[in-house]
Amino acid sequence: MTSATEQPVPAAPRLIATDLDGTLLRDDKTVSDRTVAALAAAEEAGIEVFFVTGRPARWMDVVSDHVHGHGLAICANGAAVADLHDGGRLLKVRGLERPIALDVVHMLRSAAPGTSFAVELATGIHYEPSYPPFHLDPGATVAMAEKLLHEETPGAGAPVLKVLAHHGEMAPDAFLALARGVAGDRASFTRSSPTALLEVSGPGVSKASTLELCCAERGISAAEVVAFGDMPNDVEMLSWAGTSYAMGNAHPAALAAASGRTVTNNEDGVAVVIERIIAERARLRVKR
Repeated sequence: MTSATEQPVPAAPRLIATDLDGTLLRDDKTVSDRTVAALAAAEEAGIEVFFVTGRPARWMDVVSDHVHGHGLAICANGAAVADLHDGGRLLKVRGLERPIALDVVHMLRSAAPGTSFAVELATGIHYEPSYPPFHLDPGATVAMAEKLLHEETPGAGAPVLKVLAHHGEMAPDAFLALARGVAGDRASFTRSSPTALLEVSGPGVSKASTLELCCAERGISAAEVVAFGDMPNDVEMLSWAGTSYAMGNAHPAALAAASGRTVTNNEDGVAVVIERIIAERARLRVKR
């Protein structure tokens, strides 16, 4: 792996795919002026920018002003593609079937007693009484996961985007390894929190697989994509993209998956690389 200042940058990427929390956003959840300028410069140069995040569409206000022409974002670890120009309307959903979600809940309850669950529907989140207090969605239903995943309640007919599984005592990576060991053939497991909080998606659903679908619709190859991330839920995307950067603050799994490394999110690591890409384009234009 090379650093942001050592690795040659591609002069002609067609798409930049960036995670948000711990990557594009600073720790205070803001987008710096430098990063705003870099994103605008990329779009001006004809490079599409896709935000690819574990966040649901309703939590995208922090960056909705910085999505330019296309207006799209990949949310919920690839389970949804949202149009941020249209209030976060979901254009594509790759859901988790409720019977599979129930199987996973039962398997994790047995393998890791004390696990509590939340269910992220296309219409909002709902959670169990023992799940860590959730203040961002005051209208959520509080009930056991078996009831939350019942076909009739809550949000009848709403697709399940992901199930969240929290354990108050296990180490985060140990919990992830356990879950993949007992139920990895039923669903996709990852994590993005510093706590033992797992994110469970449908089989084959990841940031990378949905990004690949979006790129294919645009005739963009993996080689033409530059990706940024910091946590295990970014690993597949960092591995798939032709050029990828783990943040200076990244989890070891993200560092191992990326082809390069930039500085931390608080040091505007994404902007550092974008600025180099724009500068390289300008240099080659002058050379020609």
